[in-house]
Amino acid sequence: MWRSRARSGALVAVAGISLYLVLPSLLAVFASWRSLAHLDWWFALLALACEAASFICLWDLDRTALRTRTWFPVAAAQLSGNAVGRILPGGGATAIAFSVSMLRKAGIDTGEAAAAFTASTLLQIATKVALPVIALPAIIGGAPISHGLAVAAYLGLAVLVLLVVVGAAAFATDTPLELAGRAIQWLLNETVRRRRKVSGVSRELLAERDFIRTTLGERWQRALPAAAANTGFDYLALLFALRAVGADPRPSLLLFAYTAAAILALVPFTPGGVGFVEAGLVGTLTLAGVSGPDALTATLLYRLVSFWLPLPAGGLAYVLFQMRYGGLRNFRTHSAASPIPPPAAATTVDREAKHIK
Repeated sequence: MWRSRARSGALVAVAGISLYLVLPSLLAVFASWRSLAHLDWWFALLALACEAASFICLWDLDRTALRTRTWFPVAAAQLSGNAVGRILPGGGATAIAFSVSMLRKAGIDTGEAAAAFTASTLLQIATKVALPVIALPAIIGGAPISHGLAVAAYLGLAVLVLLVVVGAAAFATDTPLELAGRAIQWLLNETVRRRRKVSGVSRELLAERDFIRTTLGERWQRALPAAAANTGFDYLALLFALRAVGADPRPSLLLFAYTAAAILALVPFTPGGVGFVEAGLVGTLTLAGVSGPDALTATLLYRLVSFWLPLPAGGLAYVLFQMRYGGLRNFRTHSAASPIPPPAAATTVDREAKHIK
């Protein structure tokens, strides 16, 4: 018991210190709220619509992992877990545990839900982490010197298509993950002095891939495009947020700004990377040619639709879920013909990242 409390206390302390360090950047972003009055609201609404589409793709990914056709319990559980994971210590692990407990009320087995959400989370993380690697040639090569959000959209679309192709290859064969594991292992060993060399990275990557493939079965062919679309619509939300403030950044550097924000959102020190994402996104947007005030306003708008508005939506989803399933215990939404295999390892449920969006 004391260990659990000590861990929770340590997480709160680390989050508090981290927020203190990034507080100036966070306050600078929120201080730009008056600039929202000067937005092109048609594009601001499009940013909101794209973020809603991103969530719908995430729910479809979860439905695929859960082998169910119903939308409401899955969407409500994800939104509620997302909100809880951004408020309470524990981040992604807390979000998954809360979502699983909700789906149990809807009749979905706890073990099956935990395995499905873990597989969904790992696939989302893999998509976020792989995105900057695949986008690296465009970032380094500087696709277009010319500015233009249309070019940025085409560039992002090309990267996402390539992401699906590479992801399919990783599911079908071991070679891509073996090569990636060797590269990561070499980078870790050559750039940081260690008493003991890092080893077995490729083996760990293959084990995670096998867990996802075992849990999803043949449905990975549907889950992979859903995970990529989740990222794609989120990227479009940032594009429309920039268009709403009238910014015109360099496409390749804009792609770099988005991938940097996606990685910073995985930082476990604060819920959803709050503070880190704002600071990183403002800085990288400025490098991409966006003026300081526009970078602050665009970041505020993007984080409003992607991070802050889903919090009250999660509370509403929880209330509606309780109204529908609060008194039920035996209603089954699960529609699979065969049971889902149990998780390969219980420790995967405790990963600090993103079943929360």
